Amino acid sequence: MQFERQSGVFLHQTSLPGPHGIGDLGAGARAFVDFLDRADQSLWQFCPLGPTASIHGNSPYQSSSAFAGNPLLIDLRDLVDRGYLTADEIDPPEDFSQQHVKYDRVTEFKEARLRDAYESFDESASDADQQSFAEFCEREAGWLDDYALFTALKAEFDDAGWMDWPDDIRTREPAAVERYRDELADDVRYHKFVQWCFDSQWQALAEYAAERDIGLVGDLPIYVGLDSADVWAYPEVFRLDDDHHPAAVAGVPPNPGDDGQRWGNPVYDWDALRANDYGWWVDRFERLFDLVDIARIDHFKGFDEFWSIPAEADDPAAGQWRDGPGAHFFETVRDRLGDLPFFVEDLGFLDESIVALRDQFGFPGMRVPQYADWCEEGHMYQPMHYPESAVGYTSTHDTDTIVGYYRDLSDRQRDCLHYNLGTDGDEINWDLIEAVWNSNAVVAMTTMQDLLGLDSDARFNVPGTATGNWQWRVSEAALDADVAERLRQVTDRTIR
Repeated sequence: MQFERQSGVFLHQTSLPGPHGIGDLGAGARAFVDFLDRADQSLWQFCPLGPTASIHGNSPYQSSSAFAGNPLLIDLRDLVDRGYLTADEIDPPEDFSQQHVKYDRVTEFKEARLRDAYESFDESASDADQQSFAEFCEREAGWLDDYALFTALKAEFDDAGWMDWPDDIRTREPAAVERYRDELADDVRYHKFVQWCFDSQWQALAEYAAERDIGLVGDLPIYVGLDSADVWAYPEVFRLDDDHHPAAVAGVPPNPGDDGQRWGNPVYDWDALRANDYGWWVDRFERLFDLVDIARIDHFKGFDEFWSIPAEADDPAAGQWRDGPGAHFFETVRDRLGDLPFFVEDLGFLDESIVALRDQFGFPGMRVPQYADWCEEGHMYQPMHYPESAVGYTSTHDTDTIVGYYRDLSDRQRDCLHYNLGTDGDEINWDLIEAVWNSNAVVAMTTMQDLLGLDSDARFNVPGTATGNWQWRVSEAALDADVAERLRQVTDRTIR
């Protein structure tokens, strides 16, 4: 087991406090790190960090890049400190909310300021910043060149998906790529500048957390969005047809009580990847671990076997199980990168083969008490039955808050929960935090919403819905010293 007995809090960066309508990598992020430090926590977990888009409901799990950072997370006050914006330019509009992210309004405001900052950078960048920018562009060229061109092309073609671009650039004919690189050179450079801003601010925040012994836990969605720089730039990695359209897409099969899901992400061509020693994946992991200390692999099942649906089929039932890369993938990556500090999302897929793959590499799986049958003796999702090789969560970004979950329990399940936890439910959020912290799970995680005892109005995401998600924010006042002290006491008492 490569992890110590420890604990932490989940809070995505968009939820951080700050003046510009959305969390960022500045003072609000440092205030949260300070909160974790006061609470004696050693981990901060969050969703994927990539760019988001309104067409996908601003989901961090449908990004235009598996490598880039989200421009909306850039701290504008840092750009004032660097001399690229003035304080008046970043004065926030009155309609910005401290409670919820209004993505369209925030995007309009921040993009305009980032453009202004880029122009100032071009005119007056210090020698040190110019050198830092040049070194970043050279170091990250493997993904940055394609991402910046892709993003510039999206604007050139009125935000159309790359599948609808002119044939020559859609299929990346070399002459077309070079022509557009030349025609859109300034826009391409602007997008590189934005990524440099994100990267330099992130590295400063990561150093601030590391000085306080707080590790960063990122998230790795197994699939990437179809309309992404990754699929456009690396068609050989995916199962596409000769015209660069998906031959098959990902999803999950029907189960008793549901019709399955058709996610629409292109599936990987694992044979082609294996022949290249999974080079694209190694690059992806290297970039990820430049940013975080630990990664949670979403839909770990897909590395064991994956549900492949013919692209022309609308019904998930038309798919079939196909073999994933299995142990060979992780052995190859480990040979290249060394230790693999992964948690894995294995909820709902605990068949023999995925358990064997998970355990072969010592990856802790997930346990969430909201999936427990409280009236079944020894149920695996009751915290008192968590194994050491698990990460226990009070809730996740995809579940209700504890308070919302408890409110919706049946009377019978609520009575059984009371009996199992020895509680009357008056402080059910702290009861479940204590139960997860007291479990054998090597890592215990809760959310900021659960620490504050918030109900379903503070839920971060409802899977299968397209609107109203990813919006909740915490105020700086809610990063309360009393809450931190109570969590510190629970952590001390449970030896984490």
